[in-house]
Amino acid sequence: MTKPNSLLRGICDSATLALACVVFLSGCGKSGTQSSSGGGSEKKTTVANIGSDTMVNIAAAWAEAYGAVDKTVLIEVNGGGSGVGIKGLINGTAEIANSSRHIEDKERAELKEKRQLDAKEFIVGIDALSIYVHKDNPLNEITMEQLGEIYRSDGKITKWTELGVSSIPGGKGDEIIRVSRQNNSGTYEYFKEVVVGKRNEFKLGSLDMNGSKDVVELVGKTPNAIGYSGMGYANPSVKTIKVAKKKGDPYVAPSIATTQDKSYPIARPMFVYTAGEPAPHLKKYIDWTLSEEGQKLLLSTGYVPVPKK
Repeated sequence: MTKPNSLLRGICDSATLALACVVFLSGCGKSGTQSSSGGGSEKKTTVANIGSDTMVNIAAAWAEAYGAVDKTVLIEVNGGGSGVGIKGLINGTAEIANSSRHIEDKERAELKEKRQLDAKEFIVGIDALSIYVHKDNPLNEITMEQLGEIYRSDGKITKWTELGVSSIPGGKGDEIIRVSRQNNSGTYEYFKEVVVGKRNEFKLGSLDMNGSKDVVELVGKTPNAIGYSGMGYANPSVKTIKVAKKKGDPYVAPSIATTQDKSYPIARPMFVYTAGEPAPHLKKYIDWTLSEEGQKLLLSTGYVPVPKK
């Protein structure tokens, strides 16, 4: 697995700090202020880029690097979840919405009703939604069916022994502690769709975290825990386990190769949305994220580039 950019990860420690992080890294002021960058006086156009917590690290990395590509544009990144980003697009407070799920029909309709604009979708990367357990947990593989039984409201699996794990070093008892995301998260929606099931609900009693990083941190501190989060959030305190579509199928580890060849069963596109056709400065930025430079940066932060056509 590609290692994430640890320097950036260290600076941008959470979605809530992302805005301050990008402004700090860009060394720029707010929109309309004069900048001395490049020895001249130039007015910057500020772009509000809001949404997915899964994507906040790559969004911050892109924003930082883009400061050197176009000195007239300042990309301000904030997290909050895919739903928050799309809501910002509908309300006009976001010019670019990051989302780890497709925009919903009702959201498209709301954008059309309020702003008379259609949502424009761009796929800017791919993420393998990884299943994390504590690093000392002996479990190495799991099926999609077993994950459903753990997280679904009527699921039968509640104990580690039901997965063949007799004991976990440092663990307390046999109970599986489920770590999940809050329901404004695109990751939550995607996991519900492909693992829990569209017609089912999550089992009550999970620990629902605000961000992708929070999920991995909690699992790393909790020997009895299991959680799901983006591949790029792996760290030495946790272990990613292999996943099979069903019993009897091969177990596959999340990686760049298994995501691109579609053998890893829980991989999803990462989107950005604009309200209508993007303005030239937005289109230039989005095109840059898809350029060789932008996709190389994506790879360095633990995500999977968009396959070349």
